[in-house]
Amino acid sequence: MQHYRLICAFLIIVLSACHKQPQPRKPVSYKSGSFLDESLKRNIAILKSEEEVIFKIIEEDSSNTYFNSSNGFWYHYVKRNTTDTITPEFGDQVTFTYNLRTFSDDTIYTMAEIGERKYVMEQQRLMTGLRQGLKLMKTGEQVNFLFPSSRAYGFYGDKKRIGSDVPLKATIKLKSIKKTEK
Repeated sequence: MQHYRLICAFLIIVLSACHKQPQPRKPVSYKSGSFLDESLKRNIAILKSEEEVIFKIIEEDSSNTYFNSSNGFWYHYVKRNTTDTITPEFGDQVTFTYNLRTFSDDTIYTMAEIGERKYVMEQQRLMTGLRQGLKLMKTGEQVNFLFPSSRAYGFYGDKKRIGSDVPLKATIKLKSIKKTEK
């Protein structure tokens, strides 16, 4: 009987040791924010060099008046609508066409290749610069934009024809704005 008690006590100790909660492991090495710091420095340098090219393009294009967007890109009107005041807002559906070119005016995608697009403002995916540029436009306008890579496809590109950190020129024609019922 005493043998039986010792075996039971031993089993209780073994089983209770097995049901112990796992202890979190501490990291083997600690890293500082050096990767983020380096990434930030790199992105600032890229933006600075792209802005220098943008300023040179604007300087050489004296026939157009460029506007600086608060969203970090520049644009000028090819065709302006001075009679309407309506611009797209959240939830509105816009119909537009656009093209994409390099800063040296090499065509990446033509308007015909891309085709007519319908986009519900802020509810679908669209390149940052295009989305923000459309918000500035009125029906019937055509606008040329200069987007630094951070407002275009950024570090990843589009995985097709646009590589990493490529600034872009775009011409957008806004065909219509369909306001949503509020």
